[in-house]
Amino acid sequence: MANERTDRSMETPTTSERDGRKLSDVMTRNPECATEKDTLQSVARMMRDCDCGAIPVVGDDRKLRGMITDRDIVIRCIAEGKNPMDATVGNIMTREIYSVRENESLDEVFRVMSERQVRRVPILGNNDEVIGIIAQADLAIDSPSDEKVGRTVEHISEPDRPRAGR
Repeated sequence: MANERTDRSMETPTTSERDGRKLSDVMTRNPECATEKDTLQSVARMMRDCDCGAIPVVGDDRKLRGMITDRDIVIRCIAEGKNPMDATVGNIMTREIYSVRENESLDEVFRVMSERQVRRVPILGNNDEVIGIIAQADLAIDSPSDEKVGRTVEHISEPDRPRAGR
């Protein structure tokens, strides 16, 4: 039995395939990556220099180990009273990561973002190494489907639990 995620030859083309857009057209290639041993200060500088809010965390083999976001630094370190000058990426990074393979469609990125409520999706190569990243903003700028982008943003933004005062 063929793997439904890779054997698409008999299926109807997806929206992104019909309009000719590929993952490689939208993703940021070779993103800056951190290791678990990096300091929060070095990662914060990476974020500043790259004008981004998330950095993939990799091992020496560039295989994905997690992600660290500006929100992780604030919520898991500063708000918890930890000293950000003493903390490392490995102490506060998010380990449960949803990624997409480079041969998958943009529709798969939309699906992962919507279902998992994530704003950034690392793109993995054939050897599971990080080769790119796609952010919600990339889709908003580069996607021909405003409706699909709107639905995805709506799904990502749905609260997990009721907010105070609502």
